[in-house]
Amino acid sequence: MGSPELEEWSERIKVVIQVYRHTDVFDTKTGNWKERVETSYYGASHLHSAKIFAQFIREHWGIENRNHYVRDVTLKEDASRIRRNPGIFARLRSFTLNILRKNKITNVSEALYDNALCLDNVMKYNGVL
Repeated sequence: MGSPELEEWSERIKVVIQVYRHTDVFDTKTGNWKERVETSYYGASHLHSAKIFAQFIREHWGIENRNHYVRDVTLKEDASRIRRNPGIFARLRSFTLNILRKNKITNVSEALYDNALCLDNVMKYNGVL
């Protein structure tokens, strides 16, 4: 029949969702916008309507944009050159984001700048001490 791994997954995955994503990307070499089409696949263990699946997928990308984008762009996590114990610094970045979000900070970049100039601001946040 098939591999045991495939059979194990086939028992759990009831539906596969294919999503085409059309985005416009600016090409700095030509100075023009280019359309990019990406295809993503999602697996689900329960059958739902297309509307419900679309909501789940949007929520997934909301998390991606809210968390990973901030970590990559604002906190420059991808550019980090830390090679020894990078997990410790990843946890510190998570701690930073959690404290800022707990205190209803929406502009992380601005908060990092303001707090770098005045440590007293940091100590006033709820959840620090």
